[in-house]
Amino acid sequence: MANSDAIQVSSLPLPPMQYVNQYTDDQIRRGRAPKPPPPIQDTYHMFGNAFNTEESIIRPLESQGIKRLYPLHFDRRRELKKLNQSLLANFLDLLDLLVNCPDSPRRAEKVEDLSLLFIHIHHLLNEFRPHQARETLRVMMELQKRQRIETANRFQKHLDKVMDILQQAIQNLPEPMEIDSKLMIDTDFLMHQAKSDSGDGNTDPCYILDRIMCNIVDNMQ
Repeated sequence: MANSDAIQVSSLPLPPMQYVNQYTDDQIRRGRAPKPPPPIQDTYHMFGNAFNTEESIIRPLESQGIKRLYPLHFDRRRELKKLNQSLLANFLDLLDLLVNCPDSPRRAEKVEDLSLLFIHIHHLLNEFRPHQARETLRVMMELQKRQRIETANRFQKHLDKVMDILQQAIQNLPEPMEIDSKLMIDTDFLMHQAKSDSGDGNTDPCYILDRIMCNIVDNMQ
């Protein structure tokens, strides 16, 4: 009973209703919804740091006031391995200081060194983001290409099946002479009969046509 009456609290904050209520369907249809804010032109602050819109997405370390530990021209993979090894060595040194000399001032230095190494590793990983975005786009395009090729192949298989069915149907059709022989009508007899009937002026023309149709039907059977 206590579990059923427990109040469920969301881990996320509630949406700002003062803004949500201004973007209802009725407000948008009437054109009363607030317009989006204009794009930022100069500088802006995010997470307590100032950013400039004209700067690159991945800012260099010097612009952030951080000392660079590797040269300007370098192999990223090699430098990441070196930073990882340096990180492990400094972490072991910090553990040794904590065990042997916990009050040593070198402890703060090692913490700063570890922080600097983490910043450099994070910066190098961020420089791989454009490459990651290009590779992700390439994989998505290859997947779409493969799906379209498979769809085209399925269509081609169905088209080949339809062409085979049509070809078999054409081959199974009877010859034209067989159809004509069954529907062949003695036209000379009909013409002679029509002339003989037309010689009689008292003959009803409808009766002549009926006789012609009857002869055609008899010949078809």
